[in-house]
Amino acid sequence: MTDLARLQRIIHEKSYNTGGDFKLASGAASSFFFDMKPTVLDPEGANLVADAILERLDGVNATAIGGLVLGACPIASAVCVKSFGAKTPLNAFYVRKEAKTRGTQKMIEGADLKKGDRVVIVEDVTTTGGSALQAVAELRKLGCEVVKVVTIVDREQGAAAAFAAEKIPFDALFTRRDFAGAT
Repeated sequence: MTDLARLQRIIHEKSYNTGGDFKLASGAASSFFFDMKPTVLDPEGANLVADAILERLDGVNATAIGGLVLGACPIASAVCVKSFGAKTPLNAFYVRKEAKTRGTQKMIEGADLKKGDRVVIVEDVTTTGGSALQAVAELRKLGCEVVKVVTIVDREQGAAAAFAAEKIPFDALFTRRDFAGAT
């Protein structure tokens, strides 16, 4: 079994839920739901996700990886750790949904990002792309160049078109069609 096939099996067993009436971050309702936290917080799942994403970033020439809290946090951290010792290690960052009201009041935590930095956005599940685009907006305020968005599962409900409109390459490890019964 390939690593990607093993990851698909882990997602199916731990993170793919059917038979409910689920509300998505986009506000839409769905009869199926991907709760990726059990997969990305599992040692094997996190390892396989990080390896698969690093493979998709070959030649991208980025210096940091991250995304909107909370979904992107374990993914960015796992990729950061796995990139140690690579030709181009990736620092991790997290984009808050709103600025802290205490301390440094930062919107972006982690990597010390600056104008011109090439960054990758990661997501656990992508529907319309709204969460990733929120992170993109904050990074662009800093003058960072978002060179790619990578998601574990694309629900295929508009994200690819949204990223294309922003001229951001988009890659999904899986789509909803990769999971039996997802409609």
